[in-house]
Amino acid sequence: MQLKNSFRLSVNSIMHRRLRSWLTLLGIIIGVAAVVSIISIGTGAQASVEESLSGLGADMITISPGHSRATGFGGSFRMRIEGGGPSGAASAGTDDSDEPALTKRDSSVIESNPNIEYVNETVSGRGTLVFLAEEAGVSIKGVNPVTWKEISTLELESGRYLSASDSTAIVIGNRIANDLFKQPITIGRRITIEDRAFTVVGILEESGSGGMMMGSNSDSTVYMPYSTAWEITDAERNTFSTIEAKVTDVELVGETMEELTQALMLSRKVTEQDQDFSITSSQEIQEQVAETTGTLTLFLAAIAAVSLLVGAVGVANSMFTSVLEKTKEIGILKALGATNNEILTIFMIESGLFGFVGGVMGVILGTLISFGMGSSGIISMPMMRGGASTLVTPELIVVAILLSTFVGIASGVMPARAAAKLKPVEALRYE
Repeated sequence: MQLKNSFRLSVNSIMHRRLRSWLTLLGIIIGVAAVVSIISIGTGAQASVEESLSGLGADMITISPGHSRATGFGGSFRMRIEGGGPSGAASAGTDDSDEPALTKRDSSVIESNPNIEYVNETVSGRGTLVFLAEEAGVSIKGVNPVTWKEISTLELESGRYLSASDSTAIVIGNRIANDLFKQPITIGRRITIEDRAFTVVGILEESGSGGMMMGSNSDSTVYMPYSTAWEITDAERNTFSTIEAKVTDVELVGETMEELTQALMLSRKVTEQDQDFSITSSQEIQEQVAETTGTLTLFLAAIAAVSLLVGAVGVANSMFTSVLEKTKEIGILKALGATNNEILTIFMIESGLFGFVGGVMGVILGTLISFGMGSSGIISMPMMRGGASTLVTPELIVVAILLSTFVGIASGVMPARAAAKLKPVEALRYE
């Protein structure tokens, strides 16, 4: 018997029991669709976060007060991006603890490292902005006006960056300039923050989702010299929320982090046991995010794969029923000279078709589900404002179809072996 004849017999068998075939396919379709949609959501979420972190700059290092915040992503470590780039680089979130703050002395120690090109001290806080009798709460970020523009990846839509001579000048985010008040704020306009008058000298380009983390981003932030931020926020004078450092070469980031750790421990008179600061890099954060989202995606995919296992049981059940129904036909084929391997091939092709067709339809359904969830904004992430995107890769499609085909073939092994072992005489006598 030629292979094409075996294939034709398998297709005819499926077509002659359409209702049962559709019910069998349904289990495979649901299982594959669940796996594809969940993996695509996880992959899209990981890509979205990596895109957000890519703007931080691979050559950036952030020093923050409090060692416990550096224990890992998703635990006590809290990423907070207030600037959509190195000027708002991922930093260990500060809280109301008794941890010793960062000072100018720490900044000097960091600057003394030969691998450091620029250092930007930052002060974070919040305040009330008043413009044309309208009020709104905004994030305030004090920066070093001399080095901020050298470190920042934020682009200006209009105006200029801060300069060393500025004390009442500010740069504002795009949302504050265009969406927060009834009338847009333009370059040169006077606004009031915490009862102090400022002049807008720069407006940043819209950062979008790439600059969002923990509900804060450059679009809703006011940038000013840190000396001014000390005066209008609750931040303690002569202390910094974070210190950001730009390394001369990306290859030196790891080495520089180790050197700065040792230098700061010596300067602050602490040991590894009572270390009161943390040093992180965007590369490190990105690796932690990728590991966390990857693990979560695999865990959810494993749960979804249970439905695929149920579909495999359905295929096996359908194939056993098919063997019982075709016992006489198997006897006739064997009486005409069909070998055990040829009988085995017929049923293996039939079960493989269930897996292949169910896999293709499941991929289509899973893709539609993932795209629908992504475009509707149903999917949300703790670190991303709004909906997260989904990503269906060609590799995922191929693997899903191959997996479902394998599951179908594996489910048909036992029924096919049972059919192949039937003796012709007993099969012909079967009622």
